[in-house]
This record gives sequence, structure tokens and C-alpha cells, in this order.
Amino acid sequence: MTPTLVRHHRQAEPSAPVDTGSRARDWAEIQERMLAPLYEAVYRRLEVGPATRMLSLGCGSGLALLIAAGRGARVTGVDADPERLALARVRLLPGPEGEGGPAAAEPQLLESLPATAAAGSSCNLITAFTPIGCSAGDGDELVRALGAAVPMAGRGSTVVLTGWGPPERCATDAVLQVATRLAEGPDVPRGARRDDLENVAFRSGLKPDGSGRVACPFGYADLDSAVRGLLSTRLFDAAVRATDRSQVEKEVAEALHPHLRRDGTVWMPNVFRYLVCTT
Repeated sequence: MTPTLVRHHRQAEPSAPVDTGSRARDWAEIQERMLAPLYEAVYRRLEVGPATRMLSLGCGSGLALLIAAGRGARVTGVDADPERLALARVRLLPGPEGEGGPAAAEPQLLESLPATAAAGSSCNLITAFTPIGCSAGDGDELVRALGAAVPMAGRGSTVVLTGWGPPERCATDAVLQVATRLAEGPDVPRGARRDDLENVAFRSGLKPDGSGRVACPFGYADLDSAVRGLLSTRLFDAAVRATDRSQVEKEVAEALHPHLRRDGTVWMPNVFRYLVCTT
């Protein structure tokens, strides 16, 4: 696993507003790389390369874009989180003296899709690498995003949807149950369902054309990094609103203890599923 340098932040007051900048950095530095095996497996299967024009929905801080651009793809990323998108720009766009990501890929980074984009002219691959199956309504949110994105792809283009695997194959599921228990209201994590991805594809007018499973273990340097990484996913936001950050952090740390190894690292095997569709 690629080493990550982790900043140590001062403990925030429980009632203080969420530091979205720190959370975005935690996502970029700790959590985002956990899904790198998923990105790589999809790109190998689809032979992503110079002929690929990829639109990534929920591109986060840009790791999936960076890997695709490294294979020669032209990439566009969309993410509504300006803090994550700012980190993606640092990774992908050349600086004033030419520093930065691969300029040949000509990446575009957007907070929303342009309303006036010409139909079928922008991409031949759409990826949705934010796994669904944990939060109530995440499938509905993906259907809405696809409603705006799919018209930008030509007929016969490829769309990749991703989701959490069965709870019994995901060690992190037991930790996510902390959010279920602490949160109030419907916006809480839930177990993945067998047909989540197929349901999204059907509602979005897509034709399933194959699927796969990828092992994506979550590994952290220590318990503090694990807590910060997991909270950066935003799956615990409802729990934080219902209680406070200190309570959520404490209970997440307790739930992680079964996965704490003798050397102080945290290791949780997980399986994620992807569905390949055509427009």
C-alpha cells in the first residue's frame, strides 16, 4: 500500500462547525487511495487509454482521474465539494511554472455539468466511483447525476457504476453501523442490497453488460488515521449532527479495535462491486 503522510490536527470542540478543508485533506491523504484497486481493475477491463474520453462523477480529489490520465485518457471530473475539487486541481493541473499533473491529458474539473453541453459529444466513458449501498437515497442521487451525464455520451458508450459488496464480505460494515445507531432520521448508512446497481442502471436507461468484484482493503497507519479517514467519507455526517463529533469519533474508534493489529495499524478487508453498462 502506498505510504501516506498524515497531519495531526488539534482536537476540535464538539459543537464547532465541521472543518471542511481538513476533512477534504483527510479524504485525499488517507481515504481516497483505498479505492485505487477498484479504479485499476475497471481501467484494465475497459482498456482505458488515449482513445478514452472519461467523465468522472463525484471525482473527489482526483486520484481516479490522475490514474486514467496516466494511461493517456482525456479526463473530466465533476464534484460538488469545492474543497475536494481544489485538491484535485493541485494534483492534475499544471502550475504557473509547469508543475502539477499530466498536462497532456487536458483535465477539466467542474463543480457541475454544463447545461449547454452538446449531446453525445463530450465522453465515451462515464464512471461513478463513489460506491452506493451505504446511505439511504444514494441510489436516487446517482440516478439524478446520470440523468445529466448520460446525454453527454454517444450511443453505445460505457458507464461504470460501483457499490459496496455484501456486508459479510466487508469488514468496514460493522464500523459503519455506528452511524446507523447514532444518527436520527432516514439519512443513515444501510447494508448493500444485491440489486442496487442494476436498479440504478434500469432507472437510468442503461443496459448492463458485465460486472466484477474487487478486493479493496482499508488499511491505516494507526487508529487516529482510521477514524479521520472514515469520517472523511461523509457517511457519518448524520451521526455527527445527531450527537457530536467527539462522541462519533470515540465510538468509531471502539468499533475499530477488533481490526487493530499488534503493530498499531488498522486493517479491514472489503469487497466492492462494479457494473459495466452501455448507453
